[in-house]
This record gives sequence, C-alpha cells and structure tokens, in this order.
Amino acid sequence: MSGTKPGTTVRIRLTDSPISRLGYWWATAVGFTWGFIWSTGPIRRRNGLIVFTGMPNWTFGRGGSCVGGCYLTGANDGDRVLGHEAVHREQWRRYGMLFPLLYLIAGRDPLRNRFEIEAGLEAGGYLPRGSAPRRATPRPGRASSTP
Repeated sequence: MSGTKPGTTVRIRLTDSPISRLGYWWATAVGFTWGFIWSTGPIRRRNGLIVFTGMPNWTFGRGGSCVGGCYLTGANDGDRVLGHEAVHREQWRRYGMLFPLLYLIAGRDPLRNRFEIEAGLEAGGYLPRGSAPRRATPRPGRASSTP
C-alpha cells in the first residue's frame, strides 16, 4: 500500500462498520425477497422492521425469523415479540453477515444463546410471562461462582 510505513498493519473493523452494514443490507434484501415470495398476509413496517406475515411454517424458524431488517412469520407478530425482533435487527446491523455464524456458535438453546438473552427471553416467548430470568447454569467441568 502506498503511504503506509513498512510493518504497519491495516485493521479492518468487522462490527459496527461499513462492512457490517453492507452485510445487514444484503441480509435485508434476501429477507425481503424471501418474504415477498412467500407472504400471504399483510406486509407492514413496525418497530423498524419490515414484517411479513402469512408465511408458510417451513419458510422460517421457530415462531418467526429476523433476517436483516425483515421479520418473517406466520402470525407471531405481537408488540412484545416485535420488540424482541427489533433487538435482533440491531444485532444484524452490528455484526452483518457474521451474525448467522455467531448465532450458530452461541447455540440453539435460547436459554443459553447470548443473542436471545440480549433480545429478551420472555418477550421472545422462551419464558412464561412474569417469570424470573434464568441464570446460566455452569457447564460440566467448570467451577460454579456460587457456593
């Protein structure tokens, strides 16, 4: 590279960066296309999300899926769940196309998945309303922080 000293490294920031936002917009385009093809219900904008309802069950995971700025669901579109999904939208914005990989690494158990915990387990329908938040249980072979 011209203008840099020998031995100088160029750091590319992958989160909260133009690169992650480009990934967010790509994912949004994919989610929009998928939702446009399969949605049979109203399509509207709520909580900063483009919400596609009336989707066949096989086109999304669990009660619904956030892909970029799109939320794909059959009919699970209440205010509480949309608040939860709006947090996932922000996670997409922060991590871009790294988000699906990081989510996979965090695990399928929503009670241990840091992204689901951040979005709110109760609002996401993973805990009954009014229940106390669950604390992460120690993994086998690790010392517990409580006596």
